[in-house]
Amino acid sequence: MPAPQSPLFQPQRLEILDATLRDGSYAVDFQLDEEFVSELLRRLDETPIKKVEIGHGLGFEAERLGTRACNIDLKRWCEIARSELTATSWGMFAQPEFSRLSTLAELCNQGMSFVRIGMEPERVPEHLDYIERATEICGEVYLNLMKTSGTPAEELPGLLRDVTPAIAGLYVVDSYGSMLPANVHLYVTIAKESFPVVGFHGHDNLGMANANSIAAFEAGATIVDGTLDGIGRGAGNAETESLAGIISTLGEDRFDYKALARLAHFCRTSLELLPEDRNMQVLGGVIGLHSGFFPIIERLCAELTVDPASLMETAAELAPRSVGKSDIHAAAQRIFQRTAAA
Repeated sequence: MPAPQSPLFQPQRLEILDATLRDGSYAVDFQLDEEFVSELLRRLDETPIKKVEIGHGLGFEAERLGTRACNIDLKRWCEIARSELTATSWGMFAQPEFSRLSTLAELCNQGMSFVRIGMEPERVPEHLDYIERATEICGEVYLNLMKTSGTPAEELPGLLRDVTPAIAGLYVVDSYGSMLPANVHLYVTIAKESFPVVGFHGHDNLGMANANSIAAFEAGATIVDGTLDGIGRGAGNAETESLAGIISTLGEDRFDYKALARLAHFCRTSLELLPEDRNMQVLGGVIGLHSGFFPIIERLCAELTVDPASLMETAAELAPRSVGKSDIHAAAQRIFQRTAAA
């Protein structure tokens, strides 16, 4: 017997975006075998999943920031996607710091259907022109509020007030993997006051990504992200196959969870993933610190001979909002001074 549904939870209106070939690229240091990519896209195209995100985890042209480039260049990504996807639309991630709008135009000319632009909520007002120009280039632009939980929910409407209504939707993003269902419900509810289409992107530091994604649906979100086998940056993401299975148990097998489960196994047995530091992932989830800062924290902890939790907690105390690199260095300096004075 199907589980009871909330009035807002209508399976026929829900959508899962699979980001295995974007967020999952972090887990292999952005190096992906072309044969694997082609086969995964071909098999995803045979499922009811209608959106897939591909390319560099940080966004297209991330190498302009000094990050290691993906071994598959943009031209080749487009060629593979066009070749393998006939029923499924594909898109990429972008960040204003390095993703040029001229390149976005080229990608759209090559068949890309959507782009998701990522930035922290406080930075939205300074990038309004970039967002608006992107909507003039690409017909489906989503705004992803990275590290959403670092901004009080009640401040979102003011920060989003001048965003063009031409965007396709707004994403609540649990970058730290620290949110709980009640937090997700609150942020999604407030986000819907500004934009009718709201999505959710969850990380799994505390094992809550799947539950949080369902909470987002229950709060009125219509699209959530998943990756096959949960493969993604750090602790990974909500699992595409599990989300499909949960939705099936709620009354409708919209996404063919059996086929997606087979694809998850294909990913698990095909990829050699980077090792995960589970200690750091849990600390980051509880304290609220992005995994991108873990290498800096590990280096400073080795220099200071201090436990990572102490450094992370001190940085969180010093940070006015989301913990940044300057907060981490300030925390290290404070700990060094305490140690020297002891």
